[in-house]
Amino acid sequence: MESEFILVKKNDMRRVLRLGFIAGLAAVVSGSVIAGNSDRAGQAGATELLINPWARSSGFASANTASARGLEAQFLNVAGMAFTTKTEVLFANTQWLVGSGVMINSFGLAQKIGDAGVIGVGIMNMSFGEIDITTADLPEGGIGTFSPNYLNIGVSYAKNFSNSINGGITVRVINENISNLGATGIAFDAGISYTTRLGSKDKEKNKDNLQFGISLKNVGPPMKFRGDGLSVRGTLPGGDNSLTLEYRSAKYEMPSALNIGVTYHWRNTKMTSRVTGAVNFASNSFSKDQFNFGLEYAFKEMFMLRGGYVLQFGKGGENIAASALTGPTAGATVEVGLGKKGTEKKTKLGIDYSYRLTNPFSGVHSIGLRLSL
Repeated sequence: MESEFILVKKNDMRRVLRLGFIAGLAAVVSGSVIAGNSDRAGQAGATELLINPWARSSGFASANTASARGLEAQFLNVAGMAFTTKTEVLFANTQWLVGSGVMINSFGLAQKIGDAGVIGVGIMNMSFGEIDITTADLPEGGIGTFSPNYLNIGVSYAKNFSNSINGGITVRVINENISNLGATGIAFDAGISYTTRLGSKDKEKNKDNLQFGISLKNVGPPMKFRGDGLSVRGTLPGGDNSLTLEYRSAKYEMPSALNIGVTYHWRNTKMTSRVTGAVNFASNSFSKDQFNFGLEYAFKEMFMLRGGYVLQFGKGGENIAASALTGPTAGATVEVGLGKKGTEKKTKLGIDYSYRLTNPFSGVHSIGLRLSL
């Protein structure tokens, strides 16, 4: 009787979680109709939080909110990090808007703890090279250079709540600075994913054909710049003594965004190949909303070829796009098992590449290295 009671309790809990997920999805979908405000475009700061630094998912047009797995899910939907099997190490280098001289380096580590939990750390550094220092008296420079730098560090925890439902949360610290001015802030991400066997012919092998995902990103208090760069020496009219005057810096909001995604996998009967289609709706609080579409082909999960398209509503002005990151994307992955021949190769090494078309500039190139233990 006691074992039956425990089983009933577990079933009830799973049913409550599923109903809660469906209710939350319905509330978010209905709310997303009025979410986002293009009239506020340009009023948020820390917009580097909207840049996908990872090569695999960026080639997929960031459409895989529902199916992102491992450490890369920290950017799209942290719930997917719960699928980390043991340890994952990830590195990526991005040439951002080729021709601008901006470089992004990202590093992350995810570790499974216990039976269902995963903890992860992701670091993204954005550098702009050296820029000449200019003043009103020396507009041509020649007095030195400065190097702006953006850094954000995210600490995440994700967990499998059942065979179908996963959730996670990220706490992110953001720092933006130059030599004499800087701003520091904090933001939170949260996500949930739901996996169903709908459309699966083999209930044991095809457990994740249809997936849903919701993530809320970059929610946090406003940031504000501080530092000596806001100070200037001056004298009052008719006075002889110089004074230090300090300008007041206005606060700026975080670029919060809501993502709702659906993914479906088609697999052949021998499980040697897979075709995945994904769509994501991104509702941005400070810019126009987007639809992301992605399609991927995988052979034995060793070679993957993917492409995508980012569709944005409206334009920024006459014949001007509201964002440089719209249009097609493409990418590929080669992943091999490491170990002796004839043994089960649980350790995998993967190389990812992606290209994103931009207008203007000459696109975005990303290359990543992944080690799964």
